[in-house]
Amino acid sequence: MGSSFSGFSSDSDADGDGALAKPRLGDIPESCVAAVLMHLDPTQICSLARLNRAFRGASSADFIWEAKLPENYGTIVEKVLDEPKVLNLGKKEIYARLCRPNSFDGGTKEVWLDKRTGGVCLSISFKALMITGIDDRRYWNHISTEESRLDFLSRLVTCRFHSVAYLQQIWWFEVDGELEFPFPTGTYSVFFRVQLGKSTKRLGRRVCNPEHVHGWDIKPVHFQLTTSDGQRVASHCHVDNPGNWIHYHMGDFVVGKSDTSTKINFSMTQIDCTHTKGGLCVDCVLICPSSVGKLINSLS
Repeated sequence: MGSSFSGFSSDSDADGDGALAKPRLGDIPESCVAAVLMHLDPTQICSLARLNRAFRGASSADFIWEAKLPENYGTIVEKVLDEPKVLNLGKKEIYARLCRPNSFDGGTKEVWLDKRTGGVCLSISFKALMITGIDDRRYWNHISTEESRLDFLSRLVTCRFHSVAYLQQIWWFEVDGELEFPFPTGTYSVFFRVQLGKSTKRLGRRVCNPEHVHGWDIKPVHFQLTTSDGQRVASHCHVDNPGNWIHYHMGDFVVGKSDTSTKINFSMTQIDCTHTKGGLCVDCVLICPSSVGKLINSLS
């Protein structure tokens, strides 16, 4: 078997005396390399592209990256990127552009692809939400921060909105939102990202001020998620763990068709007016594939 493999691997003499040259990784045809790479995830493809010229060339094949892109990537590009010529680029370049945080709707929303799976992730700033009393500075303040981000699996996967909404005190707490977007088919998880306490930096270190935190241990907050095709999820839990950003899982929804936009409505409420509550930072709402959602749940 060994001699037949050697004969198959190379038909040239190494030094002219009849000895066959040893096969090298670079001798594999690009078409064969590409056929293997298409079964790997994008991060693995990019790692192998550094091996040699053959792998680098094969890793740019359009048919590899078209299979990694969402089936309706053209619609997503047209909605989010104000650059029609992007669709004329190679599929690898299109994938790379969509993996960056791409803002739309006046910078209040951002969408990107998860680099590992190609799944669509989307975040919505508090500025795009309907928050009771948000314009009354007796209740709410806007705080500049560098903490408006998600960081898991040792990589930054979402945007930075640079500010969060901080609740000092209120009787009626209600945050509502809606979104219409051409999600690819699949199951998606929805999260509210909030924190009890106001974070600041002191002598270069992050510290959390719990001064206004109160009322959240008395009654739970209620989450509700509905979709335009009749799906409905409701849940409730207590807000806790001061000083840490927590992703509260509202629920999941399923997209069965990618050729039309899916509209979702969601809310987070605590409207028991027997007591006030305060000291809460609201950052954003995150929507991501359920596989990414399970990872967030495991790390929250």
